[in-house]
Amino acid sequence: MEKFFDMTVLIMEGAQVTLEIFFVTLILSLPIGALAALGRISSFAPLRYLMEFYVWIMRGTPLMLQLLFVYFALPMVGIMLPDVAAALLAFTLNYAAYFAEVFRAGIQAIPRGQYEASKALGLKHWQMMRYIIFPQVLRVVLPPISNETINLVKDTSLIYILAMNDLLRVARTIVQREFDMTPFVIAGAFYLIMTAVLTWIFKKLEQRYGSYET
Repeated sequence: MEKFFDMTVLIMEGAQVTLEIFFVTLILSLPIGALAALGRISSFAPLRYLMEFYVWIMRGTPLMLQLLFVYFALPMVGIMLPDVAAALLAFTLNYAAYFAEVFRAGIQAIPRGQYEASKALGLKHWQMMRYIIFPQVLRVVLPPISNETINLVKDTSLIYILAMNDLLRVARTIVQREFDMTPFVIAGAFYLIMTAVLTWIFKKLEQRYGSYET
């Protein structure tokens, strides 16, 4: 029992790194993704093409490759980043691209009549987006955002390739040292708990914002 407790304490220390990457990535990538979505549907062609290219690159290449590029390639051009910053940069750019497509689809799902009615009321563009469009978009995008957020929980395990002492790396180190698979079970339980909590939160959000549809 004492051995199990010691393992759990060590793994929870690694879980702190995992949670840091998860929460900071989510906080940064959501607003960046929303702005990128606006760029994707902008009438300004250079911005629209730039955002399309960005989304294509981020969605078309593996996240692991992006992590390795940021960690190893950037220092070759004189850009030195700490391990955590390098991981956050790669994760944020990757997930912002996915969120951009989610928000773009949500915005384009709103009937044109909503835009025309807003203009008829004399609302400025930012007022229309803030008070009319985005509240409706939120209801549309919550399910896909929930899916991407759960994927983010699992993708944080990729930072082990950067030699960071995250949840999975700590668990693997203990397994190799103790020849005991228990740490993997503890790590798996952590991911399942995180997923369950996020699923519950998004279910409540969908119930709250979906209630306005009736």
